[in-house]
Amino acid sequence: MSSDFYTSSILPFAAIIIKICRAYTNTQEDFEDYYQEVCLQIWRSRDNFREQSEWSTWIYRLSLNVCMTLLKKKKNNHQHFVSDYLPAEVIEDSRAFADEPLDQLYKAIRQLSEVDRGVILLYLEEKPYQEIADIIGTNANNIGVRIKRIKERLKKLLN
Repeated sequence: MSSDFYTSSILPFAAIIIKICRAYTNTQEDFEDYYQEVCLQIWRSRDNFREQSEWSTWIYRLSLNVCMTLLKKKKNNHQHFVSDYLPAEVIEDSRAFADEPLDQLYKAIRQLSEVDRGVILLYLEEKPYQEIADIIGTNANNIGVRIKRIKERLKKLLN
């Protein structure tokens, strides 16, 4: 992956990728593995981007799909990915594992279904319901109801 592509097309969206990877991992090591895999898949599939949506929407969708796929593989095969290197700014941003209140929120989010994790992350990013629906692959009418149910579940999990 060229550093120019990473700097111009991935790094500006690192916060998005970090939040999604964090919601699908339990350890710093797994987080780093997922982050690298998402970046690699963005680079590999960059030519598939057809500009039918915003680049950020595409990054969200691809990140969610990669994380869900890795989670399923890990559950099925107990696979472990090896990380060699993450940029310093990514490691610094991902140190939320040491932030207790944030860690509690992520623990609760990780108890949601794989799709609900993605929905609540997008909601917390203040994405419009239509964009959430586009990323998740459903219709906007269902998103409001789904978010209400997710919020109720999270309240129970956090109390």
